[in-house]
Amino acid sequence: MKTSSSLTAFSLLQSPTRFLFFTGKGGVGKTSVSTATAIHLADEGKKVLLVSTDAASNLDQMLGIELRNTPVPVPGVPTLSVLNIDPDNAAESYRGRVIAQMEGSPEEEVSVVREQLSGACTTEIAAFDEFSSLLAGGFESYDHVIFDTAPTGHTLRLLSLPKAWTGFLKDNDRGASCLGPHSGLKMQESRFQAALKTLSDPVHTTVVLVARPEKGAIAEAAKTSAELKSLGLSNQRLVVNAVFRATDPTDEIAVSLERVGAEALASMPDSLAALPRDSVSLRPFDTVGLASLRKLLFEAPVLSKNAGPSRLSTAVDTFPGLAELVATLAQKERGLIMVMGKGGVGKTTIAAALAVGLVKQGKSVHLSTTDPAAHLAMTLEGELGGLKVDRIDPKAETQHYVDKIMATKGAKLTQAERDLMLEDLQSPCTEEVAVFHAFSRIVAEARSSYVVLDTAPTGHSLLLMDATGAYHRQMVRELKGKVTTPLMRIQDPDYTQIILVTLPETTPVTQASELQDDLRRANVEPFAWVMNKSVLSTGTSDPVLAARLDGEKLQMERVEVGLAKRLFVVPWLARSPVGVEALSMLVRSRSG
Repeated sequence: MKTSSSLTAFSLLQSPTRFLFFTGKGGVGKTSVSTATAIHLADEGKKVLLVSTDAASNLDQMLGIELRNTPVPVPGVPTLSVLNIDPDNAAESYRGRVIAQMEGSPEEEVSVVREQLSGACTTEIAAFDEFSSLLAGGFESYDHVIFDTAPTGHTLRLLSLPKAWTGFLKDNDRGASCLGPHSGLKMQESRFQAALKTLSDPVHTTVVLVARPEKGAIAEAAKTSAELKSLGLSNQRLVVNAVFRATDPTDEIAVSLERVGAEALASMPDSLAALPRDSVSLRPFDTVGLASLRKLLFEAPVLSKNAGPSRLSTAVDTFPGLAELVATLAQKERGLIMVMGKGGVGKTTIAAALAVGLVKQGKSVHLSTTDPAAHLAMTLEGELGGLKVDRIDPKAETQHYVDKIMATKGAKLTQAERDLMLEDLQSPCTEEVAVFHAFSRIVAEARSSYVVLDTAPTGHSLLLMDATGAYHRQMVRELKGKVTTPLMRIQDPDYTQIILVTLPETTPVTQASELQDDLRRANVEPFAWVMNKSVLSTGTSDPVLAARLDGEKLQMERVEVGLAKRLFVVPWLARSPVGVEALSMLVRSRSG
């Protein structure tokens, strides 16, 4: 199927490299843009493989297919296949290969390795193992391999693994780690190096930074660009998604939305502005299904003011807002509040607003984050008495953990033994352990005060929860139940309130529902849902915005009736609520 020449303005597609990596802040539209690109190239007659490295991918919903860890043909696009690097399947396969290498070893040694391979770090490196096979000679029959990646922080971690593991394996042939015997890992070093070489080759690989016309998304894209360049990935492009242009100069909401986007783009850092750039207009439809995805990269048609204004009332005003949620949470003297959800739904803003609201209620609050791409400092832009703000910094926590181990277990060792111990602690797996210990400390703080935890996007958070569950099982087994683990505290509804944040759109609601199912399987019951950025109550008549309102109301009813025990709604704001005063307004009672 040949597409229209109206796509010629989308310069990314004029001479694409074989490997295309789409990355960016959660919620900017990486999956939509990467999938639309894959469909276009396939429609042009190319054989294309679309690969998701996101544990919380929604490609299955967008394309109406079941994702697997082998290529699945896409009905309606004959030369396009989709592959999902599922972390759990990858880890299971990886464990099998490592154990197979130990054939003939004593059972006691095999058991030790099997236990070491049970951690979340094994899951991460196993996913990279599959990922690297695609870069180092796998699937040669495809003209293009397009990667739809996890949100930025997790993707940077993935892309840094070749250097991290190549450095760790150098001159290290001893013992075993949470990845299995080092001797077995040395066999894979050539694949790691080949993957890194391909990633750094501008002839073969292009990194596509996706952002929205929002200051936070653009700032993260600039930061990501610099970090990727430091890893050797210098062939970069920028796609700005969901660019909005108002059609009615008298519609205050629409004009304000356009102005905010234009200001964000005008203040773009020079390093990002220098990259080749494409733009995608905000669409009046959800990008679900082939028909919508095929339209995404075309120039958007101009809709008339009467092109279908919403028939819906502003019944959203009947839903309680964040002020009511804060009042409910503040009824206790302490507690852990974990804000969770898909990347890009506004978790950080909601977490910061809840923390500010609790402080205004006279509470002492510790606000922290487990997100590798933390934005708390940018969101708060100031200090507030009674509010402690920090983040779990993986590098700092790893150094703290290494120093502690060397000062305790290494204190009575010889210098040679200390050198060996320090060498072992340089393993990237140490970071997983260090971050988990920091997470456990913060969870324990809620015994005597309020802790608000802004979590990483869904997939990364579930890996942390897996580590929490593994630790729980180990402690219960070793101490025969005489212990209170972090998982037990999270499962306790009197101790922990889980807040699921979503947007009034089909895919975010579906993903929040799936996250809720995952939590319930771990005996963790969400306390409430927050529907963020609702346009229903703004009264806009702009045709693009109005066309989106019917779908928004359907999603709100879907959540209220069948998914959430408690639903709180936050309206779309003309300006992002950045700073203590703006966050205070967000949690101020409508009557006050």
